[in-house]
Amino acid sequence: MVTESCYRRLSCDIDNRKFMIQVLRFDNGSFVSITEGQEKIGGMLASIATEPVPSTVTIIPPKSESIFLKIYLSSITKGINIVSAFIPQELDTKTTKVLMTKIKEIIEK
Repeated sequence: MVTESCYRRLSCDIDNRKFMIQVLRFDNGSFVSITEGQEKIGGMLASIATEPVPSTVTIIPPKSESIFLKIYLSSITKGINIVSAFIPQELDTKTTKVLMTKIKEIIEK
C-alpha cells in the first residue's frame, strides 16, 4: 500500500489552466505525472541521473516537447526518474516556471 510519505498529489490552476501533478517517490528515483484537464498518460521520458549530466531516453514521444522536465527533474533528484506529461497545449514561460516550482516543492518534501 502506498503511504503518504512516498505519494503526493497536487492540483494547481495557472492562468485558467488546471494541472494535476502526481509524484511517487522511491529510494532510487521517482515517477512524476503531469496532466492538464483529463488525467491521462502522456509523453513519457526516463532519466537516469547518476553522473553530472543525466542520461535521458524518450519512451513515448510527447505531443509538445517537454525538454524542461527532462533536465530539471533529473537535476534535482538522483536515480531513475520517469516523467509522463499529458499537456495538450504548449506551455508559456510563466506556466512552465510555476509547474517546475511545484514539482520541486513536492519532491523536496
